Amino acid sequence: MMLPGPKSTDDQAIPIVIVGHVDHGKSTLIARLVHDAGGFTDGKVAELQAVSDRRGTDFEWSFLLDALQVERDQAITVDSTQVRFALQGRQYLIIDAPGHHEFIRNMLTGASQAVGAVLVVDATQGLAEQTKHHVMLLKFLGHKQIIVVINKMDLVGFDQAAFAALSVSVNNYCSTSGIAVAASVPVSARHGDGLFSQSDRLAWYVGPTVAESLAMFSISPAPVDRPVRFPVQDVYRHGDQRILVGRLDSGCMAIGDQVVLCPTGRTATITGFFDENGLSSRTDAKAGESVAIALDHELFVERGHVAASVAAPPSLATLLKARVVWLDAEPLKAGAEYILRVGTATHVVLVDSINRLFDFDHQVDQITDAVHQYAVAEISLRTRVPVPIDPADDGAVLSRAMLLSGHRVVGACLLQSGERRAVVSSNLTAVIQSVSRDERAARNGYRGAVIWFTGLSGAGKSTLAMALQRELFDRRVGVYVLDGDNVRHGLNHDLGFNEADRLENLRRVAEVARLFADAGLIVITAFIAPTVGIRTLAREIVGAEFHEVYVDADLATCEARDTKGLYAKARRGEIKDFTGISSVWEPPMASDLAVPTSHQSIADSLGLLVDYVERRVLGARKVYDFSHFDGIEETS
Repeated sequence: MMLPGPKSTDDQAIPIVIVGHVDHGKSTLIARLVHDAGGFTDGKVAELQAVSDRRGTDFEWSFLLDALQVERDQAITVDSTQVRFALQGRQYLIIDAPGHHEFIRNMLTGASQAVGAVLVVDATQGLAEQTKHHVMLLKFLGHKQIIVVINKMDLVGFDQAAFAALSVSVNNYCSTSGIAVAASVPVSARHGDGLFSQSDRLAWYVGPTVAESLAMFSISPAPVDRPVRFPVQDVYRHGDQRILVGRLDSGCMAIGDQVVLCPTGRTATITGFFDENGLSSRTDAKAGESVAIALDHELFVERGHVAASVAAPPSLATLLKARVVWLDAEPLKAGAEYILRVGTATHVVLVDSINRLFDFDHQVDQITDAVHQYAVAEISLRTRVPVPIDPADDGAVLSRAMLLSGHRVVGACLLQSGERRAVVSSNLTAVIQSVSRDERAARNGYRGAVIWFTGLSGAGKSTLAMALQRELFDRRVGVYVLDGDNVRHGLNHDLGFNEADRLENLRRVAEVARLFADAGLIVITAFIAPTVGIRTLAREIVGAEFHEVYVDADLATCEARDTKGLYAKARRGEIKDFTGISSVWEPPMASDLAVPTSHQSIADSLGLLVDYVERRVLGARKVYDFSHFDGIEETS
C-alpha cells in the first residue's frame, strides 16, 4: 500500500467568514468586493445581467456567487461559498456563510475554518435575533478578530446618526458577549460605497473602508510552541513496520522524540518519517504538516488515538463538560446517546445531564430539561472509553467536537473540562498474591498462558477451541475457553457492537485472560479480533505468555459454511458493520501459529494446535525445590 506523502502547504490565503441575517446583504457585499478587486473574469456581470433580463428579474450582485440553480431561483444562499481573491498584495479566502436558521449547520462549518469574521448588519433592520445568534456562534468558535459592516446605508439616506446608534447597539452586544469589535464600517454594498474608498455620501465617516479593515486580519502562527498533538488519521503497514499517518496539529516532532499514545498511555520513540516513496530523509515536522511516522516498537494504535508530548499529555476523561450548539429539530435530552467526534476519533457518549441553557436575548442562564434547535447549552457527557481532551483554548483541536446521530451532525461542542471516572479508588492498594506465578508453574509443571484464536466468523475458532480444551483437559492440564458469545451473555452483556464497545469487549477479555493465566490456567480465547491494533493491545495486556493463533479460512469458505446465517443477513444489510463484509478485517501478518482450516480437517488442525502447545507452552516438565521461602530454585 502506498503511503501518503506530506501535503503541500497553503499559499497563506487568509480565511475570513462573512455572516449575517438573511437579506442583510452578505453575498452582495462579497460579490461587489471581489468584483471591484478584479476577482471575476471580464464580461461576467454583463453575462448575468443578460440572464436576469431574459428571466425578467432584477440583477443581483449575489448571482456572481450563487452557482447552484436553486440558489438563483430562490435568491438565497444555501451553502458555504468560498471565493479566493487578491487585495493589496494579500490573498484572501472569503467564506460566505448562510444566514437562514436551517442553514446554520453550514455556517458552523464555514466559520470554523476562518481566522476572522465580518458581521453584516442591515441598517434598516438593526440588531436582529439571528444577528445575536451569529455573535454567540462566533464566540463559541473562538473568533476574536471581528469587523462589523453596517450595510444598506443608502436605504437610510446615509444618515450618520442612524449609523452611530446601530453601531453602538451592535458593539455593546458583542462586548457583553466577550467579543471585541475591531472596526464598524458603514457601506452600501450594492452601490460600492465604503468598500474601497469613502464616497461623498459617507463624507462624515473617518474610519477604515472594508478593504482597509480586512488588512487588520492576520493568520495566527502555527502553534509550534504548544505540546505535541498528533491525532492518528490512519495506520499503514510498510513491511514489518506500522506507520502512523495524520496531521500534526500542534508542537514539533523529531526523530528520537518520545511520545505517549492516548488513551492507552503507552510510550514509544519516533524512529523515522515516511512519504509515498518509503523512508524519508526528513528528520522533523512542525505544526500544520501532514506526516507519516514510525515508532521503535509495536503498540496498539488505531485511528482516533493521539500521539502527544510525554511531558504535557492531554487529559483523559470519561465525564465531559461541554458547551453545545444544538442543530437538530429533535431536542437534546438527558439520557440520549450520540456519537462524539473529536479530532479523528469517534466515541459513543451518553448525555449525563443538561446543566444550563444560555438565553440569547437576556444572556442569563436557565435550567431546562431539553435543548431545542439552535440553542446553546452546557451539558455533561459520559463515555465508556477515556477521551483525550484539552481545555477549551484558541485552536486546540482536542477541545472542539461534533455530536452525531448516525451520520447526521446534530450538535457542535466546545469541550470545557473533563473528569476521569473513578474505576479504582485512590484509597486502594494492589495486593500481592501469596502464591506466585512461578510457584503455580512449579506445582502444575507448566506456566499459565493465553492462546488467542483470531479469524473470520465461520473459520472454526470455537470448534477448535473446544476440541483443544477437551484434549488438554484429558491430559490433566488446567484449561478454560473464553468464547465471544458466552462472554457477551455475562461479563460484557452491557456492551453493544459499535467500534468503541467492540474494543472494550476485547480489552475486558484480555484482562480476564491475563488473570486466568496468572492463576496457572491455559486460557483459549475464540474472538474475531478484526484488526492488528486490537490484537496488539491484547498482547500488551497479557504480556509474554500471549500466543496468537490464526485460524485461517478465507472469506469464501467462511461464507459458504455460514453455520449461523450471519453472512446472509450481512449481505442483506440486516447486520451492520459485519467483519469481512461491511467492516474491516486485517489478517495477521506474523502470527505465532497459522492453522489453515479452509482445506484441512478438524483432526489435522487439532494436531497442529496440540503440537504447538506441547512445544511452546507446556514444554519439559520441571521439578522445583520449595525449601527456601524467599524464592524458587530449579533443581533439575
